[in-house]
Amino acid sequence: MNIIKNILLAVTISVGLHAWAQQIPAPAQFETITIKGATAHIGNGTMIENSVIVFSDGKITVMGNASTPTQGRVINAEGKHVYPGFIAPGKSLGLIEVNAVRASNDQDEIGDFIPNIRSIIAYNAESKVVESMRPNGILLTQVTPKGGRISGTSSIVQLDAWNWEDAVVKEDDGIHLNWPNSFSRGRWWLGEERGWKPNKDYTKQLEEISSYLLNAAAYGKKISISKNEGFEAMQGLFDGSKKLYIYASGEKEIIDAVTTTKDNGVKSVVLVGGYEAYKIIPFLKQNNIPVLVQRTHSRPNSDDDDYDLPYKLPKLLVDGGLLVGIQNSGTSNFQTRNLPFYAGQVVAQGMDKEEALKLITSNTANILGIGDRYGTLEVGKSATLFVSEGDALDMRTNQLTHAFIDGRDISLETHQTGLWKRYMDKYSGK
Repeated sequence: MNIIKNILLAVTISVGLHAWAQQIPAPAQFETITIKGATAHIGNGTMIENSVIVFSDGKITVMGNASTPTQGRVINAEGKHVYPGFIAPGKSLGLIEVNAVRASNDQDEIGDFIPNIRSIIAYNAESKVVESMRPNGILLTQVTPKGGRISGTSSIVQLDAWNWEDAVVKEDDGIHLNWPNSFSRGRWWLGEERGWKPNKDYTKQLEEISSYLLNAAAYGKKISISKNEGFEAMQGLFDGSKKLYIYASGEKEIIDAVTTTKDNGVKSVVLVGGYEAYKIIPFLKQNNIPVLVQRTHSRPNSDDDDYDLPYKLPKLLVDGGLLVGIQNSGTSNFQTRNLPFYAGQVVAQGMDKEEALKLITSNTANILGIGDRYGTLEVGKSATLFVSEGDALDMRTNQLTHAFIDGRDISLETHQTGLWKRYMDKYSGK
């Protein structure tokens, strides 16, 4: 009897674990694969009708047309579309699972100036939120800490791995700085007047940032003999090996942020958010500042703004000659799945579809410093790509049939697709 009970218990535990288990990461590519017949959207503004794409050992080896010979296993994708994997920058994917459960939240640490906090070591490759990105074509992300003035250091990962060591694409790529606002809204729930009011501490907060940058630069020149982990983490900003991602929206804040950080020796600056960046395009061009612009599915910040400003903002910046990617800061991680549809929104504002695709592929890859390996379908680059039944920027037709990360044939099943199948069977009468 005890033996039977033990067997039943083992089966119950096994079924439970299976129900909650992450999809097993795909093994390394072991055979040459050809995708034939699809419309290939290269990610650099061009496309190839009736394409042939061959990849082996995780790299694209052939990009051709219908006359190109196939090799190895052939995937017939006639009538379908193939894209480079989409890239989601500036998100805390894998750092937080359930907002209401503090034990699952690793996106923030105690302190205001903590550049030495490395997000990558807290990244949970088994996150159910992470796996839910893949069916919409999002195959890479920049794992970014949140909170404080300097939040910490981000890293770039691919979204099908056993652990963070397997996932990492570029380790400790940049530091994230939340720029203070010169104005703030009244907190009506505390009895303050509604509307905007000046931030009386703005000048002091700027001085704190400038002082921290100055001391970090001095630390790198060995002026200080005491060890400071925060200052050590900052050194890559002064030699160009790390980027500084500045979160700022207002015209004044953007100008102050770029001027202050450049004056203090920061080599490479990326603007994140940039709601009023369209007002100072010449200034941003002069300082060679790329923009990870806020999501398009949002409302205007001010009653005086055009009702469609968030929709057309990426196009305004691209038309002005800036390097632009799309980022959806301020939303839950689950909404990151809408990234391709943010780019599709810009198409509705008059941007060419292949140019809009660059906002979430090659432009973002170049901004993050991984454009030599990811972001386009080109010979020699990583075979990180997917096949869609239709237009991947349209939520009605973004339906993936295959996806590959570094040539590995990854699963598109998630806990959500499992629930969908479960209840479709229930209500279809099967």
